[in-house]
Amino acid sequence: MSVHIAYETPQDVQEQVYEMVKALGKDGRGALKRGANEVTKAAERGTAQMVVMAENVNPGELLAHIPMICKEKEIPFIYVEDQAYLAEAAGMPTGTRTAAIAVMDVSKDGAERFNEVKGHFETLSA
Repeated sequence: MSVHIAYETPQDVQEQVYEMVKALGKDGRGALKRGANEVTKAAERGTAQMVVMAENVNPGELLAHIPMICKEKEIPFIYVEDQAYLAEAAGMPTGTRTAAIAVMDVSKDGAERFNEVKGHFETLSA
């Protein structure tokens, strides 16, 4: 397990996270910030609603600070396995990868999926 991973996310929960990201990223139902630097800024400012991080980041230290910032700012965070699939779900061009994304805004249409994933975070991180 990498240094930035605080808990394991079950496969079924990861699928729900990918679906939430797809709904918010591709369908325009919410604003996303992509990449470790943008996510770090959003978390430090406290403007992120949730952070999603990829587990297969190398080196893991790239994201090691983000869970600590999220805990301090009380921002829920969750993990998915793959950077490439996370980037695809976030609406990025095919062949790109992203270490993390920050959910900045959730509209009424995406709120149900968002709240479901947030509930999983609360259960897994307890």
